[in-house]
Amino acid sequence: MPNLVMEYSDPVAERVNIRDLLEDLHQALLESGLFEPESVKSRSYPCHNWFVGEGGDRKTFIHLNLSLLSGRTPEKKRELSRNLLSVLESHASDINSLTVDVRDMDVDSFLKVSF
Repeated sequence: MPNLVMEYSDPVAERVNIRDLLEDLHQALLESGLFEPESVKSRSYPCHNWFVGEGGDRKTFIHLNLSLLSGRTPEKKRELSRNLLSVLESHASDINSLTVDVRDMDVDSFLKVSF
């Protein structure tokens, strides 16, 4: 049940093929072997207003949030982070800031309905 959410500053879309990047990130999650393929969800959102340091909105960024149900080892989560960052770097090496945050979701309080 991983949920990958990619946020990026508006100018990134002029320099990076967002769809291809998201597809490669999604594929990296599928290939990790940690998840049922049908449970992997990936999406992206542009950020229209942002500030980074003293450069304000002149600096570009891509930030990934990966939410997982709790229970994976720190080593597995670190490996996921590294793999996702590697994909980011291969697509967006000229972007000012690339970050990945992997977070656990409480398995006891997460609810899901599928139709």
